[in-house]
Amino acid sequence: MIRVVIADDHPIVRAGLVALFSQEEGLEVVAEASTADEAVAVAESENPDVVLMDLQFGARSATSGADATRRIRSLEAAPYVLVLTNYDSDSDILGAVEAGASGYLLKDAPPHELVAAVRAAAAGESALAPVIASRLLDRMRAPQVSLSAREIEVLELVGAGRSNTEVAAQLFVTEATVKSHLAHIFSKLEVSSRTAAVSAARRRGILR
Repeated sequence: MIRVVIADDHPIVRAGLVALFSQEEGLEVVAEASTADEAVAVAESENPDVVLMDLQFGARSATSGADATRRIRSLEAAPYVLVLTNYDSDSDILGAVEAGASGYLLKDAPPHELVAAVRAAAAGESALAPVIASRLLDRMRAPQVSLSAREIEVLELVGAGRSNTEVAAQLFVTEATVKSHLAHIFSKLEVSSRTAAVSAARRRGILR
């Protein structure tokens, strides 16, 4: 029996997933979580095989799905984490994969694809939606326009209106390091300003 935890802040989404899995032989939903912190807690207490994780949990949760994924994967006898989200930007995908997610699906995935992904994740296999796999392949084929996870992190904060000083403080690095990251970002995106960098990254799907 594959034991599943569903972590999503929308009750209707959770109810739909519970209904879907209840029809599948060998799948059992053992707990639900409405915040990322709850997801970590039930992953520790319920000993599931797979945690189905959203990335954004709204104002009630100070922790993101990627952060929760990292914490869950660091548990003893850690369950696998399968991300199920609406977001397909490079920053979301990279953040989840680097946090240890076994798979990444979008919420418009067909039910049979989702069930297959849960079974694959429980078996320790990778489960990527076709559009996500394509995005990762594109990054490998075109590394000259691919930003590192840290560069994306810097650019996200810049896009949120943070100054270099604020970015440095939030990431616990020096202001000189932030300027160095921005110089690399400008070069890769072939732009000359912070505003242009954010705009170009959004056009390319690097930022949400």
